[in-house]
Amino acid sequence: MPVYEYACEKCGHRFEQRRKVSDRPASKCPHCRSRVKRVFAPVGIIFKGSGFHVTDYGQHGAKPKSEAKAEAPAAGGGDGD
Repeated sequence: MPVYEYACEKCGHRFEQRRKVSDRPASKCPHCRSRVKRVFAPVGIIFKGSGFHVTDYGQHGAKPKSEAKAEAPAAGGGDGD
C-alpha cells in the first residue's frame, strides 16, 4: 500500500497515512479535526543502463560514441587503385 502525506489547512500539522489506492483520501486532521490537503513531494529518480547521459558520456573524459565513429579510419583504407 502506498504512503500518502497530508497537511492540515488550519494548524499546519503534517502526517502520513498508508492507504489503498482505492480508498478515499484523508479528510480531517488527527489533531484539530480541520480539513487537510494532500502534499506532493518530488521523487528521486536514478537512471540506469545504456542510453542515458550518465552512463554513455560520464566515463572520465571518454568521447561520445558518435565522435569515436567519426574519427575511426574507414574500412579498406586503400588508395582507390
